[in-house]
Amino acid sequence: MTRKLAECVGVIKLNMHKAKTHLSKYLAKVKAEERIVLCKRNHPIAEITALPQRLTHARPIGLAKGRFTVPRSFSEPLPDAFLQAFGRKRK
Repeated sequence: MTRKLAECVGVIKLNMHKAKTHLSKYLAKVKAEERIVLCKRNHPIAEITALPQRLTHARPIGLAKGRFTVPRSFSEPLPDAFLQAFGRKRK
C-alpha cells in the first residue's frame, strides 16, 4: 500500500528521521500542494497536507442566482409534529 501511495502524483513517502531532519524543506513542498505520507519503518502512519488558503476577498453575493428558488412555505411556522419531535412547543 505504501508503494501505491508514493507512486501517486504529488505524494512523497517520508520516514520520520528524514522528516525531522529536513522538515522546512518538506513543508515548502506541502505548501506547493504536495502531500507527504509520514512513515515509521516504511509503514505509513500519517499524511501531511496543506491547509486550505483563507479567502483574500469577500465572496460575491448572488453566485447561485437562478439555480434555485426559495419556496413560499420557507417562512411559515413549522408543523407541531415536527416541533414535538425535537421536544419543542409552539409559543
